[in-house]
Amino acid sequence: MSPFAWYRRLFRLAGTPYVVVAFLARLPLAMSQLGALLLVSETTGSYGLGGLAAGALAVGNAVGAPYAGALADRLGQRQVVLVQSWAGALSLVLLVVLVNAGAPDPATVAVAALAGLSMPQVGPLARVRWRPLTAGHAEQRRLVDVAFAYEGAVDEASFAVGPALVGLGAVAISPGGALLMAAAMLAVFGTAFALHRTARTHRHDPRGAGAGGPAGHLLTPVLLVLILAQLLIGMLFGATQTGTTVLATEAGTPGVAGLVHATLGVGSALAGIGTAFLPERIGPERRMLAAASALFVLSLPLLLVGGLGTLVPAVAVLGCAVAPFMIAVFSTAERVVVPTRVATAMTLLASATGLGYAAGSSVAGRLADEHGHTAAFAVTVTAMALAAVLVALSQRRLRRALVVREPSPEPSPEPSPESAPDPAPDSAVREQVTIRR
Repeated sequence: MSPFAWYRRLFRLAGTPYVVVAFLARLPLAMSQLGALLLVSETTGSYGLGGLAAGALAVGNAVGAPYAGALADRLGQRQVVLVQSWAGALSLVLLVVLVNAGAPDPATVAVAALAGLSMPQVGPLARVRWRPLTAGHAEQRRLVDVAFAYEGAVDEASFAVGPALVGLGAVAISPGGALLMAAAMLAVFGTAFALHRTARTHRHDPRGAGAGGPAGHLLTPVLLVLILAQLLIGMLFGATQTGTTVLATEAGTPGVAGLVHATLGVGSALAGIGTAFLPERIGPERRMLAAASALFVLSLPLLLVGGLGTLVPAVAVLGCAVAPFMIAVFSTAERVVVPTRVATAMTLLASATGLGYAAGSSVAGRLADEHGHTAAFAVTVTAMALAAVLVALSQRRLRRALVVREPSPEPSPEPSPESAPDPAPDSAVREQVTIRR
């Protein structure tokens, strides 16, 4: 079966309305980070404060994400996403009001953090819904792998479309108007994602948010490697976005920063879709290493750019390695984590990405204030060098963890989109292999 046939099969299972809603619901998060950076930087004239506000939003989201994931494992996604969608929308509106009113810097940063804390992690939670949706299929493993390739591509597409929308909104209206648009989209499409029938397919775990915090016993050495990998890719996002904003502002067109940064997501989304064409014999740990190496090499031209004309192709080419890297990380986590804790694991990885974004944007912003855009892009290159070293040194550990004994379910009729069964508990247990050294 061709990869396109697998994609068609997935879309039939979920339904077209869900595919559309799940994409639009993740745009506000992609819009809010750049929106906060542009709003604060343009209003106050400080890249450092703008980077701090964007970083605070990312940190707030990173802190809240694993707790929201644990609650979703325990209570189900519907209630959690619904509350977060409206709380996040109201927080973004409050941020715009305070910045335009000239509020003190601490208040601005605090509200930005509150907005991030309230915002739902639609991408990670969407990944959780695919295993129960594909339950009962003889080729479930392949379907889940293709679903993760799709989700990785859609995540990257959201980080192309989101900044582009912010750029267009900033040019046509103002940075504040762009953030208000993000708030409206979060309220509408976040609610639709929460209420969609697929939110009921996830098996709840009453122990999901038990003792030991949201991570519980999930923090194995393998998951820690994956978390560090996502933290470093988050630094790429934050530092590259900050460097792009500085360069665009120096050129007198700050709103264009969103459009330029969107090219990172375009290349990444296309490459993400293409990962479904890779042979299954190439394991996710090898894909991760290849993508990490490519990210380092492709980030080096950023140190040479001197204007928007050379920045656009450099960012676009760099993006081609982003989604393959993230897909490999999330796919590895899905395979090595207990099924009833997958939402927690997915949001932990998203949390690490947010923390990386915060670190990257904050450090790059401070360096850019003193040394310009090249110093900001140097943060991107350093982070990718560390990512390549981390993944190379972890190959053996990752390979051992991925030695999973797959179940052999009997072929069954394809379930209808309205009633996809939950995976059988005994098969879920058989899929897990705990390696102790």
